[in-house]
Amino acid sequence: MARKLTEEKLQAELERLEKMKEYENAYSACSAICGIDEAGRGPLAGPVAAAAVILPRDCQILFLNDSKKLSEKKRGELFQEIKEKAVSYGIGIVSPERIDEINILQATYEAMRQAISQLSPSPDLLLNDAVTIPGVDIRQIPIVKGDAKSVSIAAASILAKVTRDEMMKEYDRIFPEYGFAKHKGYGTAAHIAAIREYGPCPIHRRTFIKHFTDGETDGREK
Repeated sequence: MARKLTEEKLQAELERLEKMKEYENAYSACSAICGIDEAGRGPLAGPVAAAAVILPRDCQILFLNDSKKLSEKKRGELFQEIKEKAVSYGIGIVSPERIDEINILQATYEAMRQAISQLSPSPDLLLNDAVTIPGVDIRQIPIVKGDAKSVSIAAASILAKVTRDEMMKEYDRIFPEYGFAKHKGYGTAAHIAAIREYGPCPIHRRTFIKHFTDGETDGREK
């Protein structure tokens, strides 16, 4: 990948990545630093996913960034590279039914705890994207917009988003009338129109739909 870049562009990318190691460098005394992020808090359908990633201290993954700033192709490439280079990673998934049962915030925390539980070794510091996870006996540092400020959180954001996006593509094959492969369950105009025409399917979040059936849409991703 580096050979395809000019020396100037490569140097600029390495400098950008070095800035994204600010938090990892600040807590370098910790033996294992883990980044945490989620995907799918806002959609009307599908699960919420969370990922936890421990990267090697000297890890270098070019173009690592907030998943929302990357193309789908680039996310897929980085998804594989992160899994190959990570010391450990975990991915948690919480279903739409569970989201309806306990609310999206608690479901997000549950997905994050699932992801953390899969790590080996266990980290001694969590860098979280803007949240503090209850029920976790590990030191936590919440970082606002952390997926653009920490390489560990950025890696987690990519694992979470790609995992969830692939699940939504599979759901699209089962429920093709809703267009899940395109909008991934977010509240686009086309998605709202499909709900009105066909009614909800088993992966719709019933507690979310009631707020989005008045014609208003919000297709923003998180």
